[in-house]
Amino acid sequence: MGGIKTHLPIGLVALIALIAPAPSKADLENPMQHFASCAGRLSAQMEHEWLLSDANAEQTEDHRDAMIDLLFATMGPNDGRQVLAWRIEAKVAHASLLTRATFREDAWAVQRAKQMLQACTSIMMS
Repeated sequence: MGGIKTHLPIGLVALIALIAPAPSKADLENPMQHFASCAGRLSAQMEHEWLLSDANAEQTEDHRDAMIDLLFATMGPNDGRQVLAWRIEAKVAHASLLTRATFREDAWAVQRAKQMLQACTSIMMS
C-alpha cells in the first residue's frame, strides 16, 4: 500500500496559478515544468478560441504543438504522471482565467491571460 497523499483542491490550484507571477527565463529552474504548464495553458487557449470561432486558433495550436515538442525533449522515461498533472493544473487555471476575461469582461483577467501566454510563447521566439 502507498502512503497518504495530499492534494490541493483544484480551485486553490487555479487561484494560485492566476495570481502567480509569469515565469521569466531566469526563473526557469525546471524547464520541463515550465513547458508542461505552457502546453496546458496553450491547450486551454486553443479550446477557448475554437469555442469562440477565433481566427487565432490555428496559430495557437501550432504554438501548443511546438511547446509539446519542447516538453517531450526534456522529459525522462518516468516523468509522465508529473508532467500530465502540471499540464492539467495549468489548463484548468488558464480556462478559468479565460472564462473570467470573456464572460465577466474583466480587464485584469484579459491582461493576465496575455501575460501568461507571452511568457510561454516568448521562449519559442528567442
